[in-house]
Amino acid sequence: MHRSIPFVVAALSFAVLSGTVSAQPIQTAVDATFAPHAMPKLGGGIEGFNVDMANEIAKRLNRPINIEGTQFSGLVPGLNAKKYDWIAAPTTVTPERAKALLFTEGYLDTDFQFLVKKTDPEIKGLEDLKGKTIAVNKGSAYDSWAKANAEKYGFKFDIYDTNADAVQAVLSGRANSNLAGNTVAQWAAKQNPMVKTTYTIKTGLVWAIPFRIDDKAGRNQVSNVVKCMKIDGTFARLHEKWFGTKPAPDAAAVKVVAGHGVPNMDGYDATPVTPKCS
Repeated sequence: MHRSIPFVVAALSFAVLSGTVSAQPIQTAVDATFAPHAMPKLGGGIEGFNVDMANEIAKRLNRPINIEGTQFSGLVPGLNAKKYDWIAAPTTVTPERAKALLFTEGYLDTDFQFLVKKTDPEIKGLEDLKGKTIAVNKGSAYDSWAKANAEKYGFKFDIYDTNADAVQAVLSGRANSNLAGNTVAQWAAKQNPMVKTTYTIKTGLVWAIPFRIDDKAGRNQVSNVVKCMKIDGTFARLHEKWFGTKPAPDAAAVKVVAGHGVPNMDGYDATPVTPKCS
């Protein structure tokens, strides 16, 4: 054991000097209970869209990576305490967050989407909700939307402890539809052939990768990789793998931004970038 330590150090030193690997692994984290973005894997570990994304970014940067599963509430404090280099968990870019964090460009749109029984008619507009019952997850953005819009569109809503319970309410006939995030709704439809996704409420918001406000170099480096993953279709393939659908031609998963960051948000550098992809 003791004899092997100098060899490992020497080998690592040689690798660093030769430019084949970075000395330090990337430290990042996800909320490991947010399927299909990060969730427990049979046999141990975690898997999901964002786990695949983080591993691919590390591979392209030629660095090892440690992905920690933790509560979402601890991610930004951990980032600012330099426990993490960046956050792999889905993080919605809002004006408030953009004042405190640096973001890559968006890699997924974060919209609201309805889920209905496969045999039920499509929801073509919010007016179709009149007289219907919507199932939502307690404390979610969709819960807030339902409360704010129930009277306007004439629907009722029931609140459930988990979104899985809300989906079950649709299957059992206790609710006409479930409202959730678009990727979560697509995942539910992929897993259960008895339901389908329908009308989408566009928010204009995206998920992007957050960095500390002073880490512009790190943000720009990973932002370049995000662009390359869009250009070569990697994000589109991950979208189809985990959500069961191809992204739209104008979706954040395929649309490359001119500069670094999210347009119209603080921290966006509009200087045109030519991605460097290997």
